[in-house]
Amino acid sequence: MEMDWIMGLIGGLIIGLGAAAYLLINGRVMGASGIVGGLVDGSGRATMRERIFFLAGVFGVPALITLFSGKIETHATTNILVLVSAGLLVGIGTRLANGCTSGHGVCGISRFNLRGIVATVFYIMAGGLTVVIFRHLLGVI
Repeated sequence: MEMDWIMGLIGGLIIGLGAAAYLLINGRVMGASGIVGGLVDGSGRATMRERIFFLAGVFGVPALITLFSGKIETHATTNILVLVSAGLLVGIGTRLANGCTSGHGVCGISRFNLRGIVATVFYIMAGGLTVVIFRHLLGVI
């Protein structure tokens, strides 16, 4: 088995454990876009500390892994315009869908939530369509 598959499996298990722990400890779904959105729009003032710690972990743990394991190789484009555009489109999409992959995909599907399942099906289809258009038709990525 290729190492990429093993690392993906380990990463998925860690995300799943983190989502389960977040739900069990806080009684709320671990939706990253909702956590960030609550900080940005001010609706999450009551849980600001928890949200900041969550985001510190999201950014801090990969930084620590990179520090100890060396440079991490990715296949992302070096075109900054494409990266910024992709980030903005993902942000807009998560607000339109009322959630993201961690909220709908990981937590929604695991709880057999119909809205989460439907949202996940549509964002996977949108991602596939985006790859077809931008990679295969336009050659941008």
